[in-house]
Amino acid sequence: MHPLLVRIIDTPQFQRLRYIKQLGGAYYVFPGASHNRFEHSLGVSHLAGRLVQALQERQPELNIDQRDILCVQIAGLCHDLGHGPFSHMFDGRFIPLARPGLEWKHEQASIQMFEHLIDSNNLKPAMEKYGLKLDEDIHFIKEQIDSPVQEKSGGKEWPYRGRFKNKSFLYEIVANKTSGIDVDKWDYFARDCYHLGIQNNFDYERFIKFARVCEVKDMMHICTRDKEVGNLYDMFHTRNCLYRRAYQHKVVNVIETMITDAFLKADPHIKIKGSGGKVFQISTALEDMEAYTKLTDEIFLKILHSDEPELSDAREILCKVQRRDLFKCLGETQPPEGEEVKKEDYEGLCAEIVNSKPMTMSEDVELKAEDFIVDVIDMDYGMKKRNPINSVRFYCKYDITQAIKITREQVSKLLPEKFAEQIIRVYCKKKDTKIIEAATKYFVKWCMDKQFTKPWVRCSNRYVRPGNILSLKCTHIYYNCQERR
Repeated sequence: MHPLLVRIIDTPQFQRLRYIKQLGGAYYVFPGASHNRFEHSLGVSHLAGRLVQALQERQPELNIDQRDILCVQIAGLCHDLGHGPFSHMFDGRFIPLARPGLEWKHEQASIQMFEHLIDSNNLKPAMEKYGLKLDEDIHFIKEQIDSPVQEKSGGKEWPYRGRFKNKSFLYEIVANKTSGIDVDKWDYFARDCYHLGIQNNFDYERFIKFARVCEVKDMMHICTRDKEVGNLYDMFHTRNCLYRRAYQHKVVNVIETMITDAFLKADPHIKIKGSGGKVFQISTALEDMEAYTKLTDEIFLKILHSDEPELSDAREILCKVQRRDLFKCLGETQPPEGEEVKKEDYEGLCAEIVNSKPMTMSEDVELKAEDFIVDVIDMDYGMKKRNPINSVRFYCKYDITQAIKITREQVSKLLPEKFAEQIIRVYCKKKDTKIIEAATKYFVKWCMDKQFTKPWVRCSNRYVRPGNILSLKCTHIYYNCQERR
């Protein structure tokens, strides 16, 4: 490992990643998922170095120098410095609720933390010692972590300052905005699959072996052999499996929802000292990197073991998580073909369910909007509704300089035709059996009113799909049930 990488690792800002779980609340469902952002970052840096060095050896005409290699390795090492407690739970659930309207993502914090790391540890002399040009190369590293939005220039102007267009392929190694094929995914696919016990069918070694840079429309892109197209479909299929089976597991989601609720209740009462003695909350610590350095998963234990009266509500929620006294999942459904629930409509979904009270409901059960949680999950192959392979270019062994496109139809008729779907899960915060049964009926009626798909719903201790809504044959809920197989 390069000495400069070691200097970066041996800082409080980087060591902080030891205390942030890679998969957040998934550790409460998958006992093997105990790995942290620290080791993932080391892996991304290693793979970034391997890929760029392979390109350097294979194509000397690209003029990849040691500065390029070191900058790419540093970007891989530091790309996740900005993650908050429980990783994506923080930026995906907590911040949008704690600070509505704030356009913030962890990549922005990664850049700010990287700057703070350099300044507070006086690393600029070391960077110069190892041949980096401070202004140019620091900018290049930050652009790899969070690239400029190319849409602003309409794609006509080169939006980067760190490297010229002749080295545009370097921006596709750590975080590939063009096709989504990058070393960040390679590491977390391998690492997460290993810890979760899920099969990883993608072989990144073959991609490194066949990677070449070709010119495509005046830009230099990383391409691979035409015979590797199946391997890339396996990569995106693995991504989909990880999201479906682990990252968006219904119990993982409800645990992260409950932890988020606890953090929201604790937020006004948590004090984190930042620069100049200024005090921040959980939700505002991201404004000051000295305070943010102190914000890790350990905030969970700080709340759990506190004895302050003002933290009692948050403490009780976390105690429920530890006792596995969780909100109940009533079931899941999907919007009709071609439709989706918009983000601006999320807030009103719980009220919609309450307004879908079945006519046969007894009056002794009263449900309110705050008794429900609606979780809207967008599942895709990484590029919304688009096929990510359409953005990849290949070459054949008869002409290794010519980049070609391979359509789905040329590969197999068994490949997916659609690459995105939306899943809607509904949870109830109440525990009483009668209330759960009533809430399930509300949910099914809501699905009918919205013309959503017939949901898988909770029926006693099993999941079923509703049959005739008017029938009273099922003793648990007011429709026939067909046992899920």
